[in-house]
Amino acid sequence: MTGRYLVDTNVLVYAYDRSEPAKQKAASEVIDSLVRGGAGVLSPQILAEFFSVVTRKIAKPLTVSEGHARIGNYLRSWDIVDLTGTVVLEAIRGVRDHRMVFWDALIWSTAKMNQIPAVLSEDFSHGSAIDGVRFVNPFSPGWSER
Repeated sequence: MTGRYLVDTNVLVYAYDRSEPAKQKAASEVIDSLVRGGAGVLSPQILAEFFSVVTRKIAKPLTVSEGHARIGNYLRSWDIVDLTGTVVLEAIRGVRDHRMVFWDALIWSTAKMNQIPAVLSEDFSHGSAIDGVRFVNPFSPGWSER
């Protein structure tokens, strides 16, 4: 992988979701590649959503202690960008001008305001871009950035 990527919650969650083995394998490979290349970036929003989902909503949820440990690992090994008032305002602009759902707009604005050129997620249209932020679905067939 080249460049930096803001990694959306769904990519992290799939690495722990045994009900989707193909996506679990793909997510694990993407995450491993990001760690090796130092290219992965997370935000507090993504970490909070990850904890909520993997401890309550996947088929075999992690315990709170396991979720805590995973968050600690991410904090030690990934770049973490802050959520600021300016990021929130830009997300609101994304809702207004681009008709985005607020939580997706917050992911987009976090990348934009921190000069991260791409978001890895299955929640956006693969290959699309908004204001210089490109959306990449790492589960799309033929994704060539691995």
